[in-house]
Amino acid sequence: MEEEVILWSVLRGRKVSSAKFIRQKRIGNYIVDFYCMKSNLVIELDGGGHFTDEKVTRDRARDEYLKSLGLKILRFSNLEIRKHFNAVTEVIFRNI
Repeated sequence: MEEEVILWSVLRGRKVSSAKFIRQKRIGNYIVDFYCMKSNLVIELDGGGHFTDEKVTRDRARDEYLKSLGLKILRFSNLEIRKHFNAVTEVIFRNI
């Protein structure tokens, strides 16, 4: 996923903040796109397939599970990454 690579280029190596992010982190039965242990923060990027009724229901259950572990989840669409990248990164770094 191109948008994931774009966001990872900013998050990896603590380039913008002192927070360390892990890409494709397994948490329970799920693999999250990005995870920051310091902030208990999960970032998920949603492509077009995430907007079907079935996928929305699955994502909701996944988010509830992750929240039950004390994690905060931020979700962004691929379109948001492409069109509003600076705003997306601002939201992320405010939540670290």
